[in-house]
Amino acid sequence: MAAKGKDSPAPAQLDPQATLESTAMLLRELVAHLRQNRTQLREEWARRITRAQLLTAMTEEEIFAEATSVYDNYVEALETGTFEALQAYARNLSERIIPRGVETHEVVGIVLLLRDVLARSLFGKYHEGFVQERERIIRQQQEAIRELSTPVLQVRERLLILPIIGVIDPQRARQLTEQLLRAIRTNRAKVVVIDITGVAAMDSNVANHLVQTVEASRLLGATVIVTGLSPEIAQTLVTIGVDLSEMATVGDLQGGIEEAERLLGYKVLPLEEVTPKA
Repeated sequence: MAAKGKDSPAPAQLDPQATLESTAMLLRELVAHLRQNRTQLREEWARRITRAQLLTAMTEEEIFAEATSVYDNYVEALETGTFEALQAYARNLSERIIPRGVETHEVVGIVLLLRDVLARSLFGKYHEGFVQERERIIRQQQEAIRELSTPVLQVRERLLILPIIGVIDPQRARQLTEQLLRAIRTNRAKVVVIDITGVAAMDSNVANHLVQTVEASRLLGATVIVTGLSPEIAQTLVTIGVDLSEMATVGDLQGGIEEAERLLGYKVLPLEEVTPKA
């Protein structure tokens, strides 16, 4: 009879409860680290905003105050696991500062700077053994930050603007559509301006999703105006069979807003017509 060999070791099984506890412990450590280094990190973020020449329409005091509020809201969101308050603050911030002359790319820029400041600090704190789990949590929070980088803004009654900047993958495209349709319903919007000036390119799947978003918005009673259409994206739309004559497009964001106001019945008057005579 052949001798019995030693039993092979059973593959290691992950304990879901232990994994949850490990994740919760690491998250608590992250929050504690961010609270402990609050002064240093928010000052570094504000300095980098100034060095990058972002938010130039605001004073240094205003930048520091807003950076403090965003930082505190972000840490609170990490601690509670809910991002509604942070998202609401980000939308409110965008609606307050964009009319003052802050460009939409600046809003995205300060979010990316915050991500970099926090990532550098966290990478410097933890040992290699924590890297994989830490990066998973950071990616999860970055996804929440990415949502904030493309807020749906109400600039007038019944008028929304959705500025899109950066790479659009299918997941982000779905996310943007959900945000927009929710905002249309909540604000009873009649006109939406989708500005894609900051989008360098999109593949046919995402282009199809853009067309579907326009159609879904129309079903909710909102007219969509697309601005900032690049020749490359226009070519992609033509390639997938979109008749651009059926899609309302305007060259730039300013022109799109003017067209939207015309559709809503607003009349833009020259300054001398609205200035009281002496």
